Order: sequence, then structure tokens, then C-alpha cells
Amino acid sequence: MPKQEISITTDAVIFSTLSNTDYVLLIQRKNDPFKDEWALPGGFLETDETFETGAKRELKEETGLDVKALKQIGVFGAIGRDPRGRTISIAFVGTISSTPKVEAADDAKNAKWWPLNNLPNLAFDHSEIIAKALKAL
Repeated sequence: MPKQEISITTDAVIFSTLSNTDYVLLIQRKNDPFKDEWALPGGFLETDETFETGAKRELKEETGLDVKALKQIGVFGAIGRDPRGRTISIAFVGTISSTPKVEAADDAKNAKWWPLNNLPNLAFDHSEIIAKALKAL
């Protein structure tokens, strides 16, 4: 069997509504690839954790936000979606009833609630992930 060099990541799409405006939580990347661009909180899965645990850990590490319930919405694995190599992402969605203060940490340069109707250009295939998360609600 050929050796596979495939990485697994998780991404968390967190939605909130405040004053009749829908928001999604994004981080600004501190490192390449896509340095300084906006993306969903997420990162590489550790070998001893479930997909959901990895998504919650990355969300907390990068934004300080602790979300109790996440729902898996899909697997994203297009060849070339990550310039570092073959990477498959397991994506999750969660909703919260407020837009709490978030603070960037770990490999996030910034963390911010963005209005869904005014999103910046997003790294990787994160626009596609957000679109699928909206349909899953």
C-alpha cells in the first residue's frame, strides 16, 4: 500500500445574532499560508482526540471561546485546498445567543465577529464551509 501524507484538520463555524444582524466568528491568520487573511478558527487534529474535541480545542485556543455543542456538517478535502499539502478538514457548526468578547491567541493574530453580509475574502475554502454551515442550520 502506498504511503499517504494526508493531514486532518477541524474548522468551527460559530454563528450569532445581535440586533437583527447575523455574525460569524473569524480569525486573522498569524502565519503562512494565507498570513494576515481571515479564516475560520481551526487547525490540525491531535492523534488522541475526536474530531469534535479537536474543533472545540482549536476554537478555544484561537479565540478564547468555549462552545459546548457543535454539529458536524461535512468533510472538505478538495485536492489543493491547502498549499501545504493534502489536508482534509472536518467542519462543525455551532450557534450562540450573544457575541461575547473574543481574544486572539495561539496562531491567530486577531479574532472578530463579522457580519455575514459583509465578510472579507477568506482563506482556504472557508467561504464554501460557511455556505454549507448556513444550509445545515
